[in-house]
Amino acid sequence: MGAEPDRNACYDLLVLSPQARAYLETTVISYLAARPSRDLRVAAHQQATSEWWMHRRHEFELYVSQLVFEEASAGDEDAVARRLELLRSVTLLDLTDECLALAERLLADGSVPKEAAEDALHIAVAAVHGMDYLLTWNCRHIANATMRVRIQGTCYEAGYDVPVICTPEELLED
Repeated sequence: MGAEPDRNACYDLLVLSPQARAYLETTVISYLAARPSRDLRVAAHQQATSEWWMHRRHEFELYVSQLVFEEASAGDEDAVARRLELLRSVTLLDLTDECLALAERLLADGSVPKEAAEDALHIAVAAVHGMDYLLTWNCRHIANATMRVRIQGTCYEAGYDVPVICTPEELLED
């Protein structure tokens, strides 16, 4: 008979295993901090975001960029206060020259439309900093099946792995 496994060693591996790293794009924070919407689709997104935040966010190391802070700081004073309070516990990633170069490349090759320069920068920050996930509700320019393929190609050509681009709802399931 073989030796019994060391249960403490197994536990240590679980405790020491790194958490997945998730970049939160501004829409996630905005939906989380917003007053309940009467629009059914928006309300559903808010509910899913709230559920993810309450039940799953602790499984991730959370990150944002200065761009998220800037976007979250615009608008209604009360909403800004709620958004900035949520961001207090999130780690800030630098907007490096590499991030700016990748964002420019995403725009130049049409992976992201030119009018969505901020979206390209969110993608670039997440890719350059090696995030595992990019969470967003921007399904027009980021979490869009057609866009994802182009974004992946551009990032890979530039030497970066692409984080899994998804909505908080997609991370509710185990």
